[in-house]
Amino acid sequence: MKQIPSVTTVVTQIKNILEGEFRAMSVIGEISNLSSSSSGHWYFLLSDKQSSISVALFKMDALRNTFIKKLKNGDQIICSGSIGVYTKRGTFQLIAKRLSPAGKGDLKVQLEKLKLKLGGEGLFDLEQKKSIPSLPKRIGVVTAKSSAAIQDFLKIMDRRCHWHDILISDALVQGDKAPESIRNGLFKLIKYSLEAPENKKLDVIVLTRGGGSMEDLWAFNDEALAWDIFNSPIPIISAIGHEVDYTICDMVSDLRMETPSAAAENLSNRQTELNETLENCQKSLSRIMKDNLNKYHIELNKYHPQRLIETFYEKINVYRKRINQLNPENKALKLLKIYEKTIYLDELLRSMSLTIENQLSSLKLRSEKARELLRVLDPKNILGRGYTLLKDCSGKVISSKKSFEDQANNTELNLMFHDGEGLVRKK
Repeated sequence: MKQIPSVTTVVTQIKNILEGEFRAMSVIGEISNLSSSSSGHWYFLLSDKQSSISVALFKMDALRNTFIKKLKNGDQIICSGSIGVYTKRGTFQLIAKRLSPAGKGDLKVQLEKLKLKLGGEGLFDLEQKKSIPSLPKRIGVVTAKSSAAIQDFLKIMDRRCHWHDILISDALVQGDKAPESIRNGLFKLIKYSLEAPENKKLDVIVLTRGGGSMEDLWAFNDEALAWDIFNSPIPIISAIGHEVDYTICDMVSDLRMETPSAAAENLSNRQTELNETLENCQKSLSRIMKDNLNKYHIELNKYHPQRLIETFYEKINVYRKRINQLNPENKALKLLKIYEKTIYLDELLRSMSLTIENQLSSLKLRSEKARELLRVLDPKNILGRGYTLLKDCSGKVISSKKSFEDQANNTELNLMFHDGEGLVRKK
């Protein structure tokens, strides 16, 4: 049996299809039900005569599209973004990323046309770009003096630089009059630098402003401004909007930085590196000086009068010992080689003493063994056990019957007991 999918499965499949198919799209329509939340999100319907679609502009995108605050119900706009499906309710909406007024036409299309035109005329060629000095002494900035962008730029420069001279040329950075104002600000800085003495000339110019929608940044897509930047004798850095924002000024400038803060960091990098190098050199010199002071202190201690006296007495003691060792009286035995002979004789004497002692011990042991053997073989000890010993008149022992029979009759024989002797006569 075929398994029936759950609601979640179906909605998830729809979500994957819609979000995968409609990733980047633009829709034109009329605003209705426009509202904003306390968290900074905006919600509205985008409609035509036959259909409507819900649109959400979240806080971060709303900050870049300040144009939303000027809109009202009934306005025609072009809304760019992607489709998102809210699975809990099974609904879908357009997640807006960029808004533009429909009456002025599609700014994105205009921008692409201008890119192609200026690119074909060589304004974006890399070989035409001037190098940015690594240690700029004087920096010109074209921006609105009251903007947050210039405050961020100045804070970073003050924090990271020990020396810098910044000239600010005030200009409008948004609205219909902004392109002409920016061009005038740029012209003033270039004119000032060309007429200034050598030590007052500008090394680099920065065009900057904070982020916003494409409409807010449209002044920096002006064709005449692009040519002014291209023809500028002074290197120009473009630091407009946020990282995702890209204008014609960014393309034609000699260097594009993502934000005003990034431009300040780039211009101050070399000073920061030099400062770090100087700090490291200072630490290194301080360490070397301390090491040298310690070394010289040790050397000075070596030549202190008290130390010299101690060294002098140490040498005297060493020489005294060497003199004693070299004294002929103490070396007489060694010099005459009697010392070695005496040692040799002492060794022989010890060897002989040991030999005699060993021999005496051996003889004593043998004597005791012989005495014990004689004691065991003493006839008196045998007679004490009940035996007797028969001797002839000459004292010769009669040890056999034959010797006894060889004795003449009536011969007196001595019969020895353990406690005395007696006479017997052979018959």
